[in-house]
Amino acid sequence: MTRNTRRSSTDMPRESAKLGPALAGEHAEAPTIASLRREAEGCERCDLYKNATQLVFGEGPTDARVVLVGEQPGDREDLAGRPFVGPAGRLLDECMHEAGIDRSECYLTNAVKHFKFEPRGKRRLHSRPNAGEVQACAWWLGAEIDELRPEIVVALGATALMSLLGRGVGVTKNRGQFVPAPGGFSVLVTIHPSYLLSIRGRGDPEAERARFVDDLAKVAVRIG
Repeated sequence: MTRNTRRSSTDMPRESAKLGPALAGEHAEAPTIASLRREAEGCERCDLYKNATQLVFGEGPTDARVVLVGEQPGDREDLAGRPFVGPAGRLLDECMHEAGIDRSECYLTNAVKHFKFEPRGKRRLHSRPNAGEVQACAWWLGAEIDELRPEIVVALGATALMSLLGRGVGVTKNRGQFVPAPGGFSVLVTIHPSYLLSIRGRGDPEAERARFVDDLAKVAVRIG
């Protein structure tokens, strides 16, 4: 399949009312993903860097046809400096495998690059990023997507979806759908795998997991 040609910021519509900050706003510019990562290492665009161990940038092949975007790094990711290596990441790996997607061929990143947490004794509990923090970090996410030129971006959960497509698209309303985006790619709307961990012991987690795998399988069909 022919890859999309890269569009400049002047070629892409910037309708902030219809798109999220990663696609509608200004973002960093760098000649390569590697140089973008180096630039991001010193990011102080919001206050989250003050308490996080390190910035957790995206990783994966620079010619990836599929980009998966989560919310933010968790405790394990913050310590390792890599995205999706904790419990939710391991579950994502399993579900991607079941769906017929090779993680090694995808680029994985987050809407927010620093771990936001609340201390509870020796534990650090996840705290959801606010709109300002998502807006600030869209500077990097928009640049990653612009540089990678993927065919499909998977929005894993509400925070990723808001960063990409704004508040007019919702996980419940649009789950499992491909939403066209500027630049010639589509955004698949689905849940974050951490949701599957949070419902263990209640509801029907196996059915929810199967539905998540079905969502991801649509990507496998698209990329052939």
